[in-house]
Order: sequence, then structure tokens, then C-alpha cells
Amino acid sequence: MTDSLLDAVRRGTTTYDLARPYVVGMPQSPNHPAYWRAMPRRHGDAVRGDGGSAANDLITLGTHVGTHIDALGHVSQDGELYGGADATTAQVGGAFPDHGIHVFAPALVRGILLDVPAALGLATCEPGYEITPDDLDAALALTGTSPEPSDVLLVRSGWGARWDEGAAYMGLVTGVPGVSADGARWLAANRPRAVGADSIAFERLEAGKGHAILPAHRILLVEEGINIIETMNLEEIGRDGVREFTLVLAPLPLVGATGAPLRPLAVVADTDGRTDG
Repeated sequence: MTDSLLDAVRRGTTTYDLARPYVVGMPQSPNHPAYWRAMPRRHGDAVRGDGGSAANDLITLGTHVGTHIDALGHVSQDGELYGGADATTAQVGGAFPDHGIHVFAPALVRGILLDVPAALGLATCEPGYEITPDDLDAALALTGTSPEPSDVLLVRSGWGARWDEGAAYMGLVTGVPGVSADGARWLAANRPRAVGADSIAFERLEAGKGHAILPAHRILLVEEGINIIETMNLEEIGRDGVREFTLVLAPLPLVGATGAPLRPLAVVADTDGRTDG
């Protein structure tokens, strides 16, 4: 922990949990195995001589369900992964030794919230809305800062307010707001450590087309080598007008996996990081 962060902790901090809770039946992409939790051992099934007993759980889920981070091995284009690696060769044995999520080191970095609805004077972006570079410029202007390499850029569309609506949050019929190719290139030009958003797919989905094309994934993961965080909870931090913060990222070190669950934490000194917006 740096001296400046330690000083902030001593003065007092607010921590925002940017992850979604794992609940059976929660919204998710239909392309991945759903989250499920069972309790195979319950109190009383086995009791020790001193009267004590223990309960435990079994969970199953796809690595791209709930709040998670994509590894560079998650997407290929024309048979290639980031750096020109052959996707077929790279996945021999059912794992990605060089492009798996285990190579993403735990990070304590600066996070910047690009609150697009706030910049546009809206509560939320409309279904299927394309977040443009001009929108991102306007959202960046609200922060009063400039991105630096290794920062993490989080794009709030306001879509996260629909999390509790289930199918509406998935937006398979209506579409989902987000960046597409031009927005992804704007983000990549700032050389972030990672990017994130408050929707399942990160990028713009057209109404009725689902995940048919994902240009932002191609640009960020395959062309630029930038990890993507999806299904983030950006409502509370957006409501409080926090634009800049210390961000803690520590995905599960699943060796060779295409992604992993993540619980991002935004830490803000009680006297810093807030705006009047």
C-alpha cells in the first residue's frame, strides 16, 4: 500500500462494491453455463462428538457469468488471438497458457468513471444506443482529469439500473446501449490496463440481434490486448458523482481460463473523488 493510499485510509474512505451478487437465476448471456449453488452437506448431516457440525456448498458457473473479466484468449479473429497467436494451437489441452486469465496480475490502479448519461443529461442511455467518441469525450470532461496508461476506464450507460428486471437487462429484444467499434478505438487509444461497463456484453447490441457481432471485443481483446470487465454495478458510484478512484482488481487465478469472476472495489478518500453532479 502506498503512503498516499495509507494516509487516505487513515483519514477515512468509502468503498464501492462494483460487483453484482451471485444469485441463481440472475441475468446472464445465454452463451454461457448458468450460475448454480447447492448445499450438499447441511448442519446435522454429520455431528462431531462435541456437538459441532458444518455445512458447505457446491457452485457451478461459466467464467463469463456475473461480474467477470475477459482474458485475451476469450475471442479470436480469423483464427488468431492477440499478438498473432494461432488460436487453435494456443488452446491445445483445453487451456490458454499465454492468453489465460491467470496472466492478469492483481492490480491496484486508478479508475475513471465515464458516466455517459450524466454527460448527456439523461437518466440512462436508450436501448441499443451507440456510445460514440463524442459521448466519451463529454463524459471524460466531467471527470476533470485525463487518462494515463494503466488506468482502468469504466463506461456507465445507466443500463445497470435494469439489473433486477432480468430479461429486460439482457436486452435480447430491445438491444443494449454500449460502445461499438469507434468507441472501442477511443478507449484503446488511451492505453488502459482494462475497460469495463455495466452491461453483460460491454458493447452496443442492436435490437433483436443479440451477440451476432462484437466489434469492441475484437478491437480490445484481439487487436489491442486490453481486458474487458462486464456486468458491473456502476449505479451507486454514478449516483454519488464519483469520477476518479482507486480500483482494486483481483480475478480468480484460473490457470488457462478464458475469464474469471471478479469483485472490483472502488476506494475513495472521503474528501476526494466527488463532484456536484
